[in-house]
Amino acid sequence: MTTPYWTRPEPPYHVAIFTITPSGTDPEGYAAMNEQMVTLAEAQPGYLGRESAVLPDGSDLVVIYYADAESIHAWKRNPEHVLAQQLGRQKWLARYRVEVAHVERAYEFAAGPCADAERDAE
Repeated sequence: MTTPYWTRPEPPYHVAIFTITPSGTDPEGYAAMNEQMVTLAEAQPGYLGRESAVLPDGSDLVVIYYADAESIHAWKRNPEHVLAQQLGRQKWLARYRVEVAHVERAYEFAAGPCADAERDAE
């Protein structure tokens, strides 16, 4: 599930930003575990939404929005998520980086009818 930028939560909120480089080992297993983690994360208290993209080098960029820092800590300690992290380090991930931030304010610009047409198309 991706969240278009104009439907992001209203600040303040917290984000966990993941940049993940898969190892290429067992891509089906990685995809299945990723799907399980997305479903589990969506049920997590404090979860507000998610965006993801594949970068030109094949890495995954995932941004998960949370109501507060406690929700991020709870997700990090979730037993199923801990197991997925361990399996990821053992076989599915070549590298990853996690960044956590607090968003205090946000603003945007959209030019004319083109921006409105893009929003209506979603």
